Amino acid sequence: MGLVELYEKERLRIAETADGRGDYSHPVFGEGPVNPLVMLIGEAPGGDEAKQGRPFVGKAGKQLDALLSGAGIDRSRVYITNTVKFRPVNVKPKSVSNRTPTGAELKAGLPLLKNELCLLSPRIIVTLGNTPLKAILTLAGEQIRTIGELHGRSISVTIEGKGMLLSPQYHPASVIYNRALADTLAEDIGRLGKMIRAEEER
Repeated sequence: MGLVELYEKERLRIAETADGRGDYSHPVFGEGPVNPLVMLIGEAPGGDEAKQGRPFVGKAGKQLDALLSGAGIDRSRVYITNTVKFRPVNVKPKSVSNRTPTGAELKAGLPLLKNELCLLSPRIIVTLGNTPLKAILTLAGEQIRTIGELHGRSISVTIEGKGMLLSPQYHPASVIYNRALADTLAEDIGRLGKMIRAEEER
């Protein structure tokens, strides 16, 4: 089964969910080259992403674009997806806001994420934030650790018999809410750029 069929299957699964805790009508699936060196994995779509049907097009996406550009990384050569393919929300009488996916939502998204990795076979996996980091460590059968412990490092992982390099990064949105992380994230993405260029030269 290819990505198109897998995404359609996930679209139908999401549409059957009716608990009012997510935007299930506008799932957002991955985009990018079919043979990527790098797969970048976020947590879940936000409001802008759900409206446009594309990953990382809102404020965090613009922050990500700037970071990638500054490190010499071409976004068009990176496959970008999310751990959870719909927008998880908190609904209040006068507002709707993003929320972190639940453990059950993360678990439900793992089979598709594993299939994306197996079909695309990236050499480098970049996780943005704790949720995708937890997902990849779970798929790799590794001990769960936090982004604070692992950010900026290069870690060898094996998923379904395929060896890959994991590069955990802070989520770009973290800089929007915590400016103190800006330099750290820029340095970490800079190291990622060097890692990518080294892999390209192999």
